[in-house]
Amino acid sequence: MKMNRDDDHTHDDDAALAMFLAAGRAARPDPSADLMARIVADALAEMPAPRPLSRPAPAAPPRRGVRARIAALTGGWGNLGGLVAATLVGVWIGFAAPGPLAALSAGVLGEVLGTAQTSAESVDLVNLLPDFDDFLTEG
Repeated sequence: MKMNRDDDHTHDDDAALAMFLAAGRAARPDPSADLMARIVADALAEMPAPRPLSRPAPAAPPRRGVRARIAALTGGWGNLGGLVAATLVGVWIGFAAPGPLAALSAGVLGEVLGTAQTSAESVDLVNLLPDFDDFLTEG
């Protein structure tokens, strides 16, 4: 590739530019005292006002009632409502003792035990719904 005349001049131009930039870096002027004073004044004007160091004593929390403390123990009113609903459903199922529930439990136990027993035999194996007489027996 043939070099043009312009390529010879670029090397000289780069050397002159480097010398010019080096001279500019060497003679770095310091900012005047007036400029520094204005910068500091602007910075102080933008700073937020100081806050007081002492904080007032926190107010005592209000006393909660017994029901609110019980609700807090269970995790809040929502959790307490779910607990009450589950309890009432359990009591209702326990007292109502629907007939299909016994057949369902017998069918499930028969499949779990892997035997082809009738529903009456599988209920006798595990009594999921005990009678009141079971609690009266001694010994």
